[in-house]
Amino acid sequence: MEKEREIEGYTAIAQRTFSDRKRTNILKRAEQLTIVFFLPKVPGFISPNVLTLIGTLGSGLIFLAFVLGTYVTNWYLLLGIIGLVINWLGDSLDGRLAYYRNIPRRWYGFALDIIADWIGIVLIGFGYYIYAKNGTQIVAFAFVALYGWSIIISQLRYKITNEYSIDSGFVGPTELRFIIALILIAEVLFDGSITYLAGLITIILFTINTSDSLKLLKLGDLKDKNQN
Repeated sequence: MEKEREIEGYTAIAQRTFSDRKRTNILKRAEQLTIVFFLPKVPGFISPNVLTLIGTLGSGLIFLAFVLGTYVTNWYLLLGIIGLVINWLGDSLDGRLAYYRNIPRRWYGFALDIIADWIGIVLIGFGYYIYAKNGTQIVAFAFVALYGWSIIISQLRYKITNEYSIDSGFVGPTELRFIIALILIAEVLFDGSITYLAGLITIILFTINTSDSLKLLKLGDLKDKNQN
């Protein structure tokens, strides 16, 4: 009974803390409960902006993991998993902390979040570009371009529907981090596998972005008809 009350308390806080966005990803509930668990434990001297910086530093650690994996040993790629965790902590808690403390800066936070996400994905993509072998660097470029495309889609969807979502169906940034972590582990165990797995991810991202773009155009067309 006490456990149920605790979960209900987490759920109530989550409803307030996540009121500005719609989430549809598979790990939604587990992720939100985890964030709500961490929020009260964030020291008062750590601001949402500091958390954003921490998240970006996590991406920098992934970049470093690729560099060390290239010039030292690919076992250093496992350092990238720590970077992914740090990136998740910073990126997931920054805006939520602002809402939890009742100090949200909706448009400032919105802009900062997009900028930080873009810097982070460029760092990860550039790191993989350095690590990539035998002319497969194009995959790193494709990954960054496709992620940028998904960011553009989310902003256009927000403009058309006035509903902000960072997920594409059941897949969101958290699921993507899990996939990247599995790819890094696979590369350590099976050298060279990252080329095929990263290529597969870019194909999947291209497919998802194409589908989302077509849906977005339909939404735009419907909104135009309703306004006429």
